[in-house]
Amino acid sequence: MQTELNKVIAALRDVYAYEGFLFEKDAGERAVTHRFAVHLEKQFPGWSVDCNYDRLGERTLHLPHGTIISTDDHLGKSIYPDVVVHQREIPNNLLALEIRKASNHTPLDHDQHKLRALTDVHVWFPYWMGVLLVLDRHHVTMSEVYVSGIVDQPLSLWFAARVAESGLGAAH
Repeated sequence: MQTELNKVIAALRDVYAYEGFLFEKDAGERAVTHRFAVHLEKQFPGWSVDCNYDRLGERTLHLPHGTIISTDDHLGKSIYPDVVVHQREIPNNLLALEIRKASNHTPLDHDQHKLRALTDVHVWFPYWMGVLLVLDRHHVTMSEVYVSGIVDQPLSLWFAARVAESGLGAAH
């Protein structure tokens, strides 16, 4: 898992190195997310990297029954992770990411619940790992790593330390 997380850090390094304009002009989260996905794709040759991908194989990605998570569509059923790393046809789901700007003052609950659901082993073809990133103009202000439907505290602490060591700020 650390190998994949190091690739996320490499993509973050590229975002901050090459996409400063988006932060300077306070561009929307979707613009930042898209550019992050472009840089992440370079780190995962042989994998598909998609934004707002709502499929699990041939099926639409739905939340587990009875969940309290709000959804992103008018039917109230499907969810759209910000960025995923996967193999579409198999399906083989490696990594789901939720990316927020630090200026977003809506509660983190929605993104956290989404990552719990996406990595839950009871979901059909869950993502192996989920990552929550909160970005400000100059660095990562917060990160969490999800495995098997919960925050993996040791991996989250390791990732935050690596982000800080990489000069990308004081993640915690």
